[in-house]
Formats: sequence, structure tokens, C-alpha cells
Amino acid sequence: MKTWLISDTHVQHWHLTPPKDCEFVIHSGDESNAHIPYQNERECRDFIHWFSQLDIPHKIMIAGNHSAALEKRLVTKQELWDLGIHYLEHGYLELEGKKFFGSPHTPSFGNWYFMKSRETIGRKWEDLEEGIDVLITHGPPKGILDITTDRYGVTEHVGDNALYKAVQKVKPRFHVFGHIHNGRGHDNDINSGIFSPGGSATTYINASVVEDGQIEMGVINNGYVIEI
Repeated sequence: MKTWLISDTHVQHWHLTPPKDCEFVIHSGDESNAHIPYQNERECRDFIHWFSQLDIPHKIMIAGNHSAALEKRLVTKQELWDLGIHYLEHGYLELEGKKFFGSPHTPSFGNWYFMKSRETIGRKWEDLEEGIDVLITHGPPKGILDITTDRYGVTEHVGDNALYKAVQKVKPRFHVFGHIHNGRGHDNDINSGIFSPGGSATTYINASVVEDGQIEMGVINNGYVIEI
């Protein structure tokens, strides 16, 4: 089934060109940008209007650390489902014989949303089980398409180690995420954003479409299309 993967659109969704003949579209969080919930609500509603109108039968999305309106329930789960959007906030979904699990939670960094401490976030991933076709998380697992450089020029892998361990255990067919964009000399979409480690049962995709420090300039790629 042809599936369009996008993430971290950060109010730049209108710059994307939906591919033809897709059966699924999956957005892995950070549809909006503003930290203040009521400003964020306007951005979120603009995104969900665009997302709900896509000519793609099955629409799946999760929140991200910038999804203030969703965490504060200014935009509700029921509203999204009423628009035909399958919104997952740490839960399972089965569609067309495929099993999905979606979760917005990422390790704490700054004063953002849907975050858990690195010491406790592993409890969330205890809910994962074998047989998942597409695991959708906002953030990446440790060491996979998760490179960033801080303001001091230090480059490091900032993904979630507990998530990495859980993925190694349950072996989803695909793990799609975003959160860590390209920027400042590092590239998190090597091999066109799709990474299949040798010997691994899982294909990883960082579907972020914007670049750090250049978000207002629009998107740097159009997401990725896979067959699930």
C-alpha cells in the first residue's frame, strides 16, 4: 500500500505536493510551531484543514513537542476523528490489515509538550508489542538519524535510548519519526531518509521536511513514499 510519510511541517505544509495514488498519509508530529497554546491552536487548525482535505483515503497523525494545542485540548481528539483523521496519542490502530502504533512522547528538552524524562520514558515503550507494521513516534531512537549540533558546536546523537531498545525487541517493519531536522552540516535523511541497517528487521525513516534555522524558508524535501 503506497504511503506518504511526512513530519515536522512546522506550518509549512502548504509547500508540500501530495503524491498521487497514495492509500495512506502519516504525519509524525510538529504540525505547528508556536509555544503559546492559543497561537498554536490557529496553526494546528490550519494544518488539520489542509490534512483533512488531502485526496488520500487514510490519514494518520500524532502530536509532537510543538503540539501545544493538542496537549492542552484546544483541539480535541474527537474533532480530528470527526474530520476523518486517525489521531493516535500513544495507542494502536488497525487499518486495511495493517497494524499501527503512534506516540508523541520524546525525552525532555526545554519547556515543550508531550515530553517525559529520559529516566521514565522507557515505561511508555513497554506498551509496544510484536506485530507492528508501522511504528510512528515523534522522536528517533538513539543513534539512528538523530544527529544534532548544539550552540557550542558539539555534535551528538540525541535520540531515545529506551525507544531504541524497545524497537530492537518488538521489531516493527517500519519505524517512522521526525523531531530531529537536518541542519548545521549534518544530514538526518541519508539514503533519502530511509535507513535499513544490515541484519535489521526494521526500516527507519526520518520524515522531517524542514531544516533547522530555516523553517520560515519552507520545506527541504517532500517527505517519502514507501510501500507497506
